[in-house]
Amino acid sequence: MGSYVPSTEEERLEMLRAIGLERMDELFASVPEPLRVETLNLDRGLSELELQREMRYIAGRNRVFRSIFRGAGAYNHYIPAVVKSVAAKERFLTTYTPYQAELSQGVLQSIFEYQTMIAELTGMDASNASVYDGATAAAEAVNMLVDGKRRVALVSEGVHPMTIETLKTYADGPGVEIRLVPLKDGRTDLDALKGMLCDSCACVLVQSPNFFGLIEDAEAAANIAHERRAKLILSMNPTACALYKSPGELGADVAVGEGQPLGLPLSFGGAYLGFMACKAPLLRKLPGRIVGRTTDRDGKRAFVLTLQAREQHIRREKASSNICSNQALCAMTAAAYMAALGASGLTEVASQCHAKAAYLREKLAEVGLKPIHEGEFFHEFATECPIDPEKLLCALADRGILGGLPVEGGILWCATEMNSREDIDEVAAAVGEVLQ
Repeated sequence: MGSYVPSTEEERLEMLRAIGLERMDELFASVPEPLRVETLNLDRGLSELELQREMRYIAGRNRVFRSIFRGAGAYNHYIPAVVKSVAAKERFLTTYTPYQAELSQGVLQSIFEYQTMIAELTGMDASNASVYDGATAAAEAVNMLVDGKRRVALVSEGVHPMTIETLKTYADGPGVEIRLVPLKDGRTDLDALKGMLCDSCACVLVQSPNFFGLIEDAEAAANIAHERRAKLILSMNPTACALYKSPGELGADVAVGEGQPLGLPLSFGGAYLGFMACKAPLLRKLPGRIVGRTTDRDGKRAFVLTLQAREQHIRREKASSNICSNQALCAMTAAAYMAALGASGLTEVASQCHAKAAYLREKLAEVGLKPIHEGEFFHEFATECPIDPEKLLCALADRGILGGLPVEGGILWCATEMNSREDIDEVAAAVGEVLQ
């Protein structure tokens, strides 16, 4: 393991001679001398045994929690064993964008099945083959809706803060203006939204459940947006889609969200999955890959990459996005998860999430953590905290419990089907002890 360069010295010299050179440094003749580095002065490479020992030492410093009550965009769900079994098959592990359709029918079909499930889950007409993550999906949705005359996007302050930062980053280059719509009692202020809409507004972005876990009046937001000929982008938790009205039923034009709850482990923050779906009139503007079903010359079912003319590698000057890949393995995992659970299974997961969050909210209130907001919520909620939130969360961590996320005014808590009644009783009792 002394060298990670696969070619020998003789092979490298032969390659140099083939292009008319004698020495390796001649390849870098155009680089000014002061900018060249002769040696990196690296420590010696580790052997395989030494590397494994070092990695085990680093991994041993990780804290593994017995129970998790934190969400805020990444959620602890049960993943059936069959999901990992399907996604781990070698034919899927190395997938990339399948340009050569005749050799990629299996991969194309798996993406088509994923798109179909996302379209059904969101109540939309079409889905793309996924993007990098939920924040990217929201930013891509804004960019697909702005045009020469409408360059303003109204974004609710209830959208995840990291998504808002991503939106601002994406908007900077093309000159899109992001204007934030304030909240009222934890939800989007619809009166403020109505007052901020103008002829320059291309779209409105609302998240429901929002960052604080509250269910927004997305249908009213859609009506307000459509009155001024703006589009509504609705960002949703895919698990919540199984329990509440879909974005399509609520009048959204584009549905986006973070697909991590669909069978993807927390994994220190990635790789995750951004889903995007839209109504039929916007199909040609939908960024990223889209797989379509057709028939071959023998009349047999076949799958292809469709609507390629709108993509940047075909018509770069007219493309609305420069995203050049799709999360094929993550999409495959999400499809396997949704297929394994089925419609009734997804509904059961969502129902358990809501019921356990309601029980957690009740038990925390009993020991002194009062809810900040009232009204309907899914599986997250914010509470006040009479002491320093970090002090409380550190005390819970010492007991093997990952508590909620500190937010302005208190703590954002989350419960999923993974939290048993005993887990909830334990964390409530622990909170009560710390507060006393």
